[in-house]
Amino acid sequence: GVEDMLFYTITEGKEEVPISYFTSALKKTGLHASDPRLKDCMEKLRLAVKESVPEVMMDRDLFHRCVGGNIVLLIQAFRKKFIIPEFDVFAQKINEIYNTVQSQRDGKVADYIPQLAKFSPELWGVSLCTVDGQRHSVGDTKQPFCLQSCVKPLQYAIAVHEEGSERVHRYVGMEPSGFKFNMLSLDDEDKPHNPMVNAGAIVISSLIKVNRWTCVMEYVKKMAGQEYVGFSNAMFQSEKETGDRNFAIGYYMKEKKCFPPGADMIDALDFYFQLCSIEVTCESGSIMAATLANGGICPITGELVLSAEAVRNTLSLMHSCGMYDFSGQMAFHVGLPAKSGVSGAILLVIPNVMGVMCWSPPLDRVGNSVRGIHFCQNKSVFNLMFAAYSGDVSALRRFALSSMDMDLKDYDSRTALHISAAEGHIDVVKFLTDTCKVDPFVEDRWGNLPVDDAMQFGHDEVVKVLKEYQQVCRQQETQHTEAEHSPKLDTIESMV
Repeated sequence: GVEDMLFYTITEGKEEVPISYFTSALKKTGLHASDPRLKDCMEKLRLAVKESVPEVMMDRDLFHRCVGGNIVLLIQAFRKKFIIPEFDVFAQKINEIYNTVQSQRDGKVADYIPQLAKFSPELWGVSLCTVDGQRHSVGDTKQPFCLQSCVKPLQYAIAVHEEGSERVHRYVGMEPSGFKFNMLSLDDEDKPHNPMVNAGAIVISSLIKVNRWTCVMEYVKKMAGQEYVGFSNAMFQSEKETGDRNFAIGYYMKEKKCFPPGADMIDALDFYFQLCSIEVTCESGSIMAATLANGGICPITGELVLSAEAVRNTLSLMHSCGMYDFSGQMAFHVGLPAKSGVSGAILLVIPNVMGVMCWSPPLDRVGNSVRGIHFCQNKSVFNLMFAAYSGDVSALRRFALSSMDMDLKDYDSRTALHISAAEGHIDVVKFLTDTCKVDPFVEDRWGNLPVDDAMQFGHDEVVKVLKEYQQVCRQQETQHTEAEHSPKLDTIESMV
């Protein structure tokens, strides 16, 4: 009965539809035909197509045979129970932001590593993957590129997962340095400031000992859901040949006895260069980011890859130290954990929601992708909505202080006040009304006001606050109208 109900939901009451109709409907939910969770279903569909000469029509019988093992996942998808319910509309919004950012022509492709200089400045791709495995890509998302410094949070997470926080931070600090990422600089305890600068990443390279290359590659592939992860030997050789600064950092740390007992500094550097030369695409990189967003569980395989401790520590350090000299501005204006690399990549994590990988080679003066930064800052609407959804008043306060329009609407014309009212977050509602003075009379695309959402979900206290606020707004509007229409006296007294 459940399968029949789902079948008629997808076919809109028809007894049969072309298979292409089903796969198209699936894509609108954000699920890809290549999703490992749908492997059995897709193989049965391909077999049905192969055995038939004319176009195969999907009826109830074929539907039952194909989707039996995926019924729970498909019910979630088609009943809009995923983290992004209207995914096709959301994807259109992402495309709009992508197209707006594409016109950016600032920045310069990195050339201090010769291999990086070979990439075209026109390349620009964005992929995202939600914690439910919904995926969307736009632009040059299948072109492989090297992770460079984007590997640092992954390397750190693996080290914490394997060795534990206490051992890792015995050798590496956790504070922003205030210096460039490749400075010969240590903290007061003669440790690298954090794992997101070169010094910290080189020391962490020395902590992973047993079959370290195989070990890290296995972790990275699991984080990427077994999608594309490669290695560029040309980049590795280029890194080694132009790595004088990193060798200088290595020898400086060796003198200061930064490495654990028995570690070989040259081996650690060699391993670090190898890690920077790991290749991904935007598509596989977004799954890695989504694994971090999902508490260490890969969304498309369901496999637990990293411990909760490793993910929590990694996101904290990405938030405070991940964007070179732009980290403070990124934390203030965007408020999300991110890590950039000189290849033009930006790994962005929206905890409990999604992971994003942006890639465009032209960099700004501090080494971040120009288009990538613009894209992240354009995601302010979604950040605002998520803060309202999760009841995060401190994030909303930060957005308000950075002059964000707190009346911004999402793809359903819903404001932060709609979302917080529907979720029953009284503190958020009071902040938006008392402090931000948002408009309580904005209608979403279904004609609902925020107070209607609060009433629908039975949040009586929120309803009371909103009705009182509506009354105050009406009175102020009336007074303003009366003031506009009152006769003005041209006297000194009236002007005073």
